[in-house]
Amino acid sequence: MSHSHDNHDNCCSSKAHSEPKNQPHNHSHGEGDDHDHDHGGDPSAFQTYLPAIVTLVMLLIGIAFDNFLKVPVFQTIRPYWYILAYLPVGLPVLREVWETFKAKAFFTEFSLMSIATIGAFAIGEYPEGVAVMLFYTIGELFQLAAVNRAKRNISALLDVRADVAHVFRNGKYENVNPEKVAIGETIQIKVGEKIALDGEMLSEKSSFNTAALTGESKPRTINKGESVLAGMLNLDRVIEIKVTKVFADSALSRILEMVQNATARKAKTELFIRKFAKVYTPIVFFLALALVTIPILILGSDYHFQTWLYRALVFLVISCPCALVISIPLGYFGGIGAASANGILFKGSNFLELITKLDTVVMDKTGTLTKGVFKVQKIESTINEAEFLALLTAVEAKSTHPIAKAIVEYANGADLHPATNLEEIAGMGLKGTVNGKTVLAGNAKLLVKFNIPFDLKIQEIEESIVVVAIDGQYVGYVLIADEIKEDAAAAVKQLHENGVKQVVMLSGDKTTIVKKVARQLGIDEYYGDLLPEDKVVNLEKIKSDKTRVVAFVGDGINDTPVLAISDIGIAMGAMGSDAAIETADVVIQTDQPSKIAIAIKIGKATKNVVIQNITLAFAVKALVLILGAGGLATMWEAVFADVGVALLAILNAVRIQKMKF
Repeated sequence: MSHSHDNHDNCCSSKAHSEPKNQPHNHSHGEGDDHDHDHGGDPSAFQTYLPAIVTLVMLLIGIAFDNFLKVPVFQTIRPYWYILAYLPVGLPVLREVWETFKAKAFFTEFSLMSIATIGAFAIGEYPEGVAVMLFYTIGELFQLAAVNRAKRNISALLDVRADVAHVFRNGKYENVNPEKVAIGETIQIKVGEKIALDGEMLSEKSSFNTAALTGESKPRTINKGESVLAGMLNLDRVIEIKVTKVFADSALSRILEMVQNATARKAKTELFIRKFAKVYTPIVFFLALALVTIPILILGSDYHFQTWLYRALVFLVISCPCALVISIPLGYFGGIGAASANGILFKGSNFLELITKLDTVVMDKTGTLTKGVFKVQKIESTINEAEFLALLTAVEAKSTHPIAKAIVEYANGADLHPATNLEEIAGMGLKGTVNGKTVLAGNAKLLVKFNIPFDLKIQEIEESIVVVAIDGQYVGYVLIADEIKEDAAAAVKQLHENGVKQVVMLSGDKTTIVKKVARQLGIDEYYGDLLPEDKVVNLEKIKSDKTRVVAFVGDGINDTPVLAISDIGIAMGAMGSDAAIETADVVIQTDQPSKIAIAIKIGKATKNVVIQNITLAFAVKALVLILGAGGLATMWEAVFADVGVALLAILNAVRIQKMKF
């Protein structure tokens, strides 16, 4: 499966050299580089921009003296003035050339820029030489600002971490670093404070803003005994929770880790552009060399070295692959940022690219399309309903099954009689004694086992039911159903609208229930009564058609094997199991199936931006290269073709984060 490999070539995994601080250039596009744009230094720090400002001011003064003020003394100091203007922006690049040469990476954007600008100085084109390096630096600063903005968008999650936990120790609450709190300790959260660690609610109830974790703005009420997660904001009252996970294992820490590691897995387009740049750069260098030398053979005595050298230098500046190498990773980075702002976590840009090709979505039912919360819908009994419910609840109160819990919750604290001689009959139900009466509660097979006659019509009921017999007499049943999620039908419709040809549902639930849900939601194919291993078999059958790109969507621990073998594993993250979230490639934090279609839309928007950037860069560069080789483009046009295209591509990439999905 695609996510089981690291999906990025080793040559891109480590820095080739130690990087100088506070310079906009401290990354290399040659071998041994991961192009992570970690430029060091705060982008808002004045010193980051100072070299470019100094050079710009000196360049403008130089141009003014050259063209308007015509002071004779300036002509004497002119070369030294431009050399001084060049140094603030040129030195960091020359340092990079030295470092990349030491790492045996000879053909990089730095070496192209250095040769072009030093060459311009050699033929007396001082302002052009300074301008090329200055605008290159400005392009890098724009890129730095764009990357930092994208990073801020993604790691806004960091702001939801609580810095301190109020832990009950030695008879009082102490302020402790969340990383030093142990499982089982009690922490207090005041109104307006963020929860520092995952835990279990000890207080009766409270409302929480879960937007940081799920993107969901609607407050959620959590009751005593239920789970609360780090990053939730307490809205209601002072509460206490018992810590169930250490800080490093909390849902929030895992989410942050996923986001921060997402850029390690590269999309195929991104990997191709890296490899392309490594081949393209030396070709450009030798073409520029040919542009200087070959005309000697053709023109003979009419050959003018300075003219052809200038053309070759223009050619070098135009052909620098910055726009591609910068804007494509930035496009994917923006896509991952836009997705996380919508409560969707992609664990790599490779999945952002792959999701655009998705044509088959296989979904679990319980917890994915339905809420996984059972509720009593109807009670049919031949005896007094209160007595019927009291006897049934007494038996079910000892069970941990979700259906039993739904019955106990429905009874809502009614007086319980103690049940004795409780016995579980595997695959059928429970038997116990309540107030001297023998109570059987379970499915129809239980009544058949004890030879108790009952109305056969109940076997035709599609929903889950619990039939009840007292002292050998059938007395009625309770109908229980799982609620379908509000957006489930819209989710299936939107998937079809976004290029998914087939939506399949696999469930361990009764086939009759699965069939009913599938019809309600407009699902193309469905399979019920499946064990976890049956789900794997069914998914492998679907995947046997190699033309398909298949996603599996699930939330439970039993979905882990199927998530692992799908092309894209999508986990429902807010209430999903840890194992499912760890195995998945994409995590939907809101538990809303409709977010899958949004994930596809974000993937497609990202792909469009990347294609636009590639087309723009190639088209403009090809045009200006032809003009440059023919002597029709100057160094100034070359600067536009390189830096201008890079800036346009960066602005286009940043646009993804502004889009509404």
